[in-house]
Amino acid sequence: MSPHVGPPLSLHSIDGRLPLIMTHASSEAPNETSSAIATLPNALSAARILLIPAFVWLIVDRDTTFTGLLLFALVVSTDWLDGYVARRTRQVSEVGKVLDPTADRLAIGAGLVALVVRGAFPLWAALLILVRDVGILLAGLVLLLTRSARIEVRFVGKVATFSLVAAIGLIAWGNLGYAFPAAARAVGWCTFAVAIVEYYVATVLYVGDMRRALETSST
Repeated sequence: MSPHVGPPLSLHSIDGRLPLIMTHASSEAPNETSSAIATLPNALSAARILLIPAFVWLIVDRDTTFTGLLLFALVVSTDWLDGYVARRTRQVSEVGKVLDPTADRLAIGAGLVALVVRGAFPLWAALLILVRDVGILLAGLVLLLTRSARIEVRFVGKVATFSLVAAIGLIAWGNLGYAFPAAARAVGWCTFAVAIVEYYVATVLYVGDMRRALETSST
């Protein structure tokens, strides 16, 4: 008779992107993780990182801000693409699990800094996002290095991130005086108010997830 194999124990996300799956000798691997580096999903993530200096430069330059804002929107709005391709093509890799969320956070952070420098987004609002992201990423890194545990996304984290990206774009659009600036700012700030609450609700949930991960890995 074969020994009993326990079901996988899954914990939710610290940073909204790193999956945490701690298993008890499970023999099933529906989404096998490889050590491959040269994969299409990793190339997409790398391309998004390489585009960061381009949209930062374009946003800061007053003559090309509009183009930079569009490129920034393109990069951050395709944050789902590399992960989707990895799952569909069965090219999920250890490198990709780090590269994908790194690309997301670097793109959003760099875009916020560029928009603040350009005067299109207020510093205090940017700090509400950046300080939280740095704290969550550091906590996730510590968990990964000390417990070899990864974090799985929560739905509220996905919704909050999507809403914040939309809010950032709308607020910047309005502050830069493009078409319908008053409407863009109004919708942008309403969206931001809801999204930032969701962002910090997700943070509280992630802190609880991290505590449970630490307790589980120590037993």
